[in-house]
Parts: sequence; structure tokens; C-alpha cells
Amino acid sequence: MPVEIERKFLVTGDAWRRDVSRSVRMAQGYLAGPPASRCSVRIRVAGDEAWLTVKAATPGVERDEYEYAVPAADAERMLATLCGARVQKIRHHVGVGGHLFEIDEFLGENAGLVVAEIELSHADEPFERPAWLGREVTPEARYYNVNLPDHPYSRWSEAERAPD
Repeated sequence: MPVEIERKFLVTGDAWRRDVSRSVRMAQGYLAGPPASRCSVRIRVAGDEAWLTVKAATPGVERDEYEYAVPAADAERMLATLCGARVQKIRHHVGVGGHLFEIDEFLGENAGLVVAEIELSHADEPFERPAWLGREVTPEARYYNVNLPDHPYSRWSEAERAPD
């Protein structure tokens, strides 16, 4: 069974930008998701590639995840006709000590939010923590992409934006 083991962190400053190896603009929308179901069903377009992803709606480091490539034209149509609000972002790839950090720089109503994700082979796998890696937000549902269309960062209160 495919399981995603991922940790999510806020990003501080811009020092990470000098180490970006690749960037791609992404748009994603949700076909189904919480609270009515136990999973989210997402369509994502990145450049000329697209994927349909079914992900368990449970917060935490480990979650079931199934991802399938789909034709980009089909994905664009699904985004246009089946999804409500979208999440738009630029995903930057930054290698650090043998691991890949995917840094999502959100756009539109989520502009100002920058989050780094790292996928691991097991939940307690050690990894190098660069100086720009801020507070871990893995268990905080407000930072999950599935929640950003309905509760975008631009509408968060000061208390929600403040570090815990």
C-alpha cells in the first residue's frame, strides 16, 4: 500500500533561493475532500504533466496516498469544470544533505505562505535542518493544501499566522 511519509515546515527568509535546482508552477483543485469523506481527491497540473491523487484526510506524518498520471488536457478540463477554488503555487526543489525539500511558494489568496515539505523513508528518519527551515507544521490542518482553497492564508487572523 502506498504511504506518504512527509513532514511540513514553515520557511524563514530567502536564503533557500540560492540553492533551488528546479522550479515549476502548479495549479491544483479538489474534486472531493473532507469533511464529507475520509480522503481528498486532487487534480494537479505542473507544467505539461498532471496527476490525480487520492490522499487520506488524516493529519500527521504518515498518510495513505495513491497518485496516477493523467493527460494534461484532461486535468485542465477537470480543473476548469469540476473544481471550485484552486491552489496556485510555485514549487521549488532544494537539495540538502541527501534529501529533497519541496518548497511551495503560494500565489493568489495564499500569497505570503511559504512551506517546505520533505518526504522520508520512515517517520523518524534523521535529516539535515538548514537555517531557513522554520517551525514544523505537519500536524496543523490549516497548512494542508486541501484546506487552503476554502480558508486561504490572506484571510487568516493574526493569531492563526502567529507561530504557536
